[in-house]
Amino acid sequence: MKSIKDRLDKELAFRDSEFELSYDKPDPLMVAKRYKDEYISLICALFAYGNAKLIVKFLDSLDFSLLDESEDKIAKELKNHYYRFQKPQDVIDIFITIKRLKSLDSIENIVYSGYKKEESLIDGLWNLIDKIRSLHPSNTHGFNFYFLKSNPKIKGAGTYKRYFMYFRWMVRRDNLDMGLWNKIDKKDLIMPLDTHTLNISRKLGLLKRKSNDLQAAIELTNTLRSFDAQDPIKYDFALYRIGQEGIL
Repeated sequence: MKSIKDRLDKELAFRDSEFELSYDKPDPLMVAKRYKDEYISLICALFAYGNAKLIVKFLDSLDFSLLDESEDKIAKELKNHYYRFQKPQDVIDIFITIKRLKSLDSIENIVYSGYKKEESLIDGLWNLIDKIRSLHPSNTHGFNFYFLKSNPKIKGAGTYKRYFMYFRWMVRRDNLDMGLWNKIDKKDLIMPLDTHTLNISRKLGLLKRKSNDLQAAIELTNTLRSFDAQDPIKYDFALYRIGQEGIL
């Protein structure tokens, strides 16, 4: 494992640069960093599925100042916006939900209220999803796919990649991640496990679990804790780029 750690440390040092976020190397984080706002960043993170260039193109088309406007104006301005599973009404409902969330509390406080009992970011995540789902009655496929359903029967069924990536952005602070939060310890972050990270982690022997689920994300996180117990998810972006660029 030492040789793998050395390789990842070198890759981490190389990737820890804002030059990794550009239209040549598109990532939703590049849009989120323009605003450095936890609510806008959540919107960017939860739209982060599919082709990276198309994600960034869609995010560039959004007027995030609408979060401070009336719900009627949000509906009027976003009536022609759609992205994959999200139809125009879904995009409208998403913005209205985040607007309502802004008036309720900070996202950090909501996550922390679940996290603080056992320092469990999973508990913090479910608390956030529960709160979000209480703010809007929409039950369409696009809305449910975007925010995820708060249902005890499906807890643990997915990797929650987009939320865990968002938490990384908010908690860690380096040349990539924004570090806007102070209440969550970066040692408790969980790997945002996507296809690229999953495949490269298996090739490197960092992950043995075959299922692409929450337990796999936790297993990989625990492996990376043996490299750095205080900041295991610092390797996320390096692993992602290695897999995305087909380096191995």
